[in-house]
Amino acid sequence: MPPMLTLIRKRLAFLLIASGLILIAFTGRVAWIQFVRGEELRERALEIRTRDIPVEARRGNIYDRNGKELVTSVSVDSLYAIPGLVKDPRGTAQKLSPVLAVDEERLYQILTRKSCFEWLARKMDAQTAQKVKALNLPGVFLVGENQRYYPFQTLAPHLLGFTGIDNQGLTGVEVTFEKELKGVPGRIIVEQDATGQDIPEPIHKYISPRQGHHLFLTIDETIQHFVERELDKITARYRPKLAVIIVMDPRTGEILAMGNRPTFNSNEWLQAPREAWDRNPAIWYNYEPGSTFKIITMAAALAEGVVKPEDAFFDPGYIKVADRYIRCWYDGGHGSQTFAEVVMHSCNPGFVEVGLRVGIPKFYQYVKAFGFGQPTGIDLPGEAAGIMIPEKKATNLNIATMSIGQSIAVTPIQLLTAVAAVANGGTLVRPQIVREIRDSSGNVVKQFKPEPVRTVLPPETARQAGALLENVVLKGTGRNAFIDGYRVAGKTGTAQVVGEGGGYVTGRYVASFAGFAPVEDPRVAALVMVAEPQGGIYYGSQVAAPVFQAVVRDTLHYLRVPETPGLEKPKDPFVYEEPRFKVKVPAVVNYPVSEAISRLVQAGLTYQIRGEGNIVYGQMPGAGAEVLNGTAVILNLEPPPREQRGGEVTVPNLKGLTIPEAADLLKNLDLHLELNGTGLAGEQDPPAGQKVPRGTTIRVQFQPPGQGGEQPPAPLEPETPPAPASASGTLREGGFVERP
Repeated sequence: MPPMLTLIRKRLAFLLIASGLILIAFTGRVAWIQFVRGEELRERALEIRTRDIPVEARRGNIYDRNGKELVTSVSVDSLYAIPGLVKDPRGTAQKLSPVLAVDEERLYQILTRKSCFEWLARKMDAQTAQKVKALNLPGVFLVGENQRYYPFQTLAPHLLGFTGIDNQGLTGVEVTFEKELKGVPGRIIVEQDATGQDIPEPIHKYISPRQGHHLFLTIDETIQHFVERELDKITARYRPKLAVIIVMDPRTGEILAMGNRPTFNSNEWLQAPREAWDRNPAIWYNYEPGSTFKIITMAAALAEGVVKPEDAFFDPGYIKVADRYIRCWYDGGHGSQTFAEVVMHSCNPGFVEVGLRVGIPKFYQYVKAFGFGQPTGIDLPGEAAGIMIPEKKATNLNIATMSIGQSIAVTPIQLLTAVAAVANGGTLVRPQIVREIRDSSGNVVKQFKPEPVRTVLPPETARQAGALLENVVLKGTGRNAFIDGYRVAGKTGTAQVVGEGGGYVTGRYVASFAGFAPVEDPRVAALVMVAEPQGGIYYGSQVAAPVFQAVVRDTLHYLRVPETPGLEKPKDPFVYEEPRFKVKVPAVVNYPVSEAISRLVQAGLTYQIRGEGNIVYGQMPGAGAEVLNGTAVILNLEPPPREQRGGEVTVPNLKGLTIPEAADLLKNLDLHLELNGTGLAGEQDPPAGQKVPRGTTIRVQFQPPGQGGEQPPAPLEPETPPAPASASGTLREGGFVERP
């Protein structure tokens, strides 16, 4: 064979073999990609050309201990656009602008963005959603979301908390149990090309979210209403800086109710002042407890055996510790008395003496054992630890002032938890606000059982302390907390407010009362704390004890706790009882609630509120009726149907109101506002109290404060002269410097 032909044949064979090998390699590679890595690469490609937009899940509901719904979620529509599917961005923007109340140009810019998903409106009302749906615009879609709804609006808002625009918990149990409540989000899947541009007929898929778990709290909605009612009364009468009421089951640590003032509407928290919702005073506010802390001093002294109820004491009106003198609140002192009487009279020198007998190491041991100086661990965000002088720096003077509730700062929840330990026989129990968690099908996911922390007192000492505190209510400073038919134990407290510079501020006090009932088998422990009440009355016995009595009385009756037959408040010959006489009920229909309450109180009457609102639409007894002073007038705040309302209304007193406040008030009465000027309301025409037809225009002159504008109304004057002044002075490094 010629050499040239041989060479050609070799080259052809090589080419054939090389081509075959290349084909085999390509085939192998295709097989590898298709069958071995096919699923992996398919998922990666899908990730590159698709985008997931999370869809929030429906949050779980929150119920009270009896299954009463306190918080739920309602379905609302949100609006989004896929710009690549919007065929006429300008026309779409023009049509949506008046419906959404959004600038047309801004909508156009959103609709022409190079993206695959854009929110246009979140959580619209039903009417707006219907209008958008009727437009039937290409590339614009409605998606169902959830919005938190609080049926009772202002019921325990600090405890329940609220959520943000993305339904995330921000405060209260909403944030503490965010993981359990939030559920599993769904997804909106949209498709785009590798460069991020929309492609024709893209994938558009909706994957439903999964609802969160439900919380069942320890709160009782009825008891919470008792608390809110009394807080409203405190606010109307004393106008305090803060007010707190907590009700607990001392056996389990379960919180039955927790309320604060100022308060806010959970559904409209953004419209409330930040200071109203920013923190929960019940777990955050640090204050000197005053005489309520004497419960701890007494318990420590009894447990250590340094004092017995029958031990003799003498109070000359003061006691000297180091180079300082600490006065008794009672001018001239209580003289000779037993320790039981020291407790009953809340005698400062007597408590200082027993505190010094306990000594620094043991006193601190009990204070820490009762939980002071550290958070209680309640399942709420923002709990404070209180403030204590370090033990290494403590002196006898510090122990003396701490023994009477000064030189130490506590939180309301700390103090009530400690009092509950005395009530239940000596066991400190962690305060609890959730009983159980259930899934959306009703199955129990987790149960919360009582959590004993430690034993702080022997049972016999706790019973002894309870008996001494019962005497406080029977014969001592806590008489206003007595409840007919029940044995009640407790302690009053009146403490001066510490200023930023370290000394006490003249005229600013914290009134409080802490106690429990029935003494023989405590079912309820409660704390009432009123910070800086106005009007000249600030003693715990006058401000806080009657509130404790009202809340605990109604709670015991509601829980059907059996009464002790024949147990009535003993008469005290030294206590002045207000005479009973007839008064005429003033007309308060169509008045603002605050003004109606003020008129009733000035007439010597009390009140009960039914419903929610700002205007009184009905009263019982009616105007002009003759009743005994102290009678409760029922104020109905629920408006009747418009067709049932009368043809005339009473013009309210607008003086001192801002323009929005005056406008809202008149709107509720079907009246119109014609304003002149700015600032606070002054002169008005027609004048307050005049009857006018609905729809009448009220002309009001507004002026800046201090330039003729009305100032806020002055506090109510006290109904009775204040009691003798409490110990006063300036606290510097833990001791009173007032000398006798």
